[in-house]
Amino acid sequence: MKKLILLIVLLLQTIAAICSSGWTKDKNATFVKLSQNYIGGSTFFGPDGKQVSITTIRYFNTNLYAEYGITNRLTTIVYIPFFVRNTLNAVELKQSGKREEGDELNSIGDADLALKYGLIFNKPTVLSATLLVGLPLGKNAGGESGILQTGDGEFNQLIQLDISHSFYPKKYYLSANVGFNNRTRGFSDEFRFGAEVGFLLNKFTPILKINSIFSFYNGDGNNVQNALFSNNTEYISPTVELNYMLKNKIGVSVSGGFAPYAKNIIASPNWGLGIFLKL
Repeated sequence: MKKLILLIVLLLQTIAAICSSGWTKDKNATFVKLSQNYIGGSTFFGPDGKQVSITTIRYFNTNLYAEYGITNRLTTIVYIPFFVRNTLNAVELKQSGKREEGDELNSIGDADLALKYGLIFNKPTVLSATLLVGLPLGKNAGGESGILQTGDGEFNQLIQLDISHSFYPKKYYLSANVGFNNRTRGFSDEFRFGAEVGFLLNKFTPILKINSIFSFYNGDGNNVQNALFSNNTEYISPTVELNYMLKNKIGVSVSGGFAPYAKNIIASPNWGLGIFLKL
């Protein structure tokens, strides 16, 4: 109930996911965003969707996201979490009085490379197709305990369709996407779906997003369940994002989201803060 109340508060405050719209960049146009994301807590959505208590774990993700228009139809996309910090709190056992020391892991995270092609562009309604490959640059076993992670250790390929419509001159837009993510090393493949609505209010752009992942449960099931990189992870996650242009080309972004439904993932809000540049 506390988590649900937090979600409602986020939505009332009206505060991105990669490849979340059908628009491609104009030729030679560039978008670059430097972000800091945080998620941490002491509860976990188990395989049955019920929350259980765990030792407090935290993830800090400093990442760079960039889009570049090769042509008006073709956009290249890069996502690099160049510093990821994963920590596990120390625990003092009440009955025995013994202390289990905390742990930490600092490393690069798993990166994404993508190409987005405009099937329909320069129209009020646009449609694009994206091919994304996930590069396992992070560590899937680290720290003194060997259980901390900054990546899942598998190479994946995502095929996605994005459709968007601009309601000009009403200054708002709608987008939706659907995708299939093929995963390796015994991880189950995934079906992905998302939607968003954004409002263009001069320098201020609030966006409401809903992203979801559902597992096909076709992996071998041997992957360890952990906070963020478990096999058969599922969720439906509303996220609210606020974007504000400070100057003509520079802006800031804040976001917050939570999953009212999830399996095999930490049960905590995901917070984001970033600064972006449009060229």
